[in-house]
Amino acid sequence: MKEENEEADVKPDELTKEPEATEEAAEVEVATEDEELAEEANHDEEPEAEGSVEFKEARKAEPAEEEIVEERIYTIPLSRAWLSPRQKRAPRAMRLIRGYIQKHMKVKEEALEEGEEGEAVVISNEVNQKIWSRGIQKPPRRIRVRAAKDKEGLITIYLAEGD
Repeated sequence: MKEENEEADVKPDELTKEPEATEEAAEVEVATEDEELAEEANHDEEPEAEGSVEFKEARKAEPAEEEIVEERIYTIPLSRAWLSPRQKRAPRAMRLIRGYIQKHMKVKEEALEEGEEGEAVVISNEVNQKIWSRGIQKPPRRIRVRAAKDKEGLITIYLAEGD
């Protein structure tokens, strides 16, 4: 009976204060956990050597420096890839795309002669996936691409919007 009387003696204001205190304590715990995670992340990001810091800064600066000088959208016919044997069609379609862009975007002949062909035209992963989506035997008959040339002469091929 004494326990029942003690519970009855508790005021309603006191009952409502306790949950607020637990909520504040929970918020404080969450905040300290977030701070600890942030500190751990900061410790993980510390560079081991000075060279790695320079590399990270250079890597961040590259996309900002990349300025598109020329951008065009092409529909590239890939019907010649179907003249090849079945097991060579998708690789030939990739070569056709590279050759078409080199011809129409006027890649510097010096770069081609020096063997920098791989550096002159870069095919994005999304174009590669589109060509290989149905396997090696059945590449698409045509593909719409967006070719972007930067100030260094590097041409990057992306899928055209909506494809």
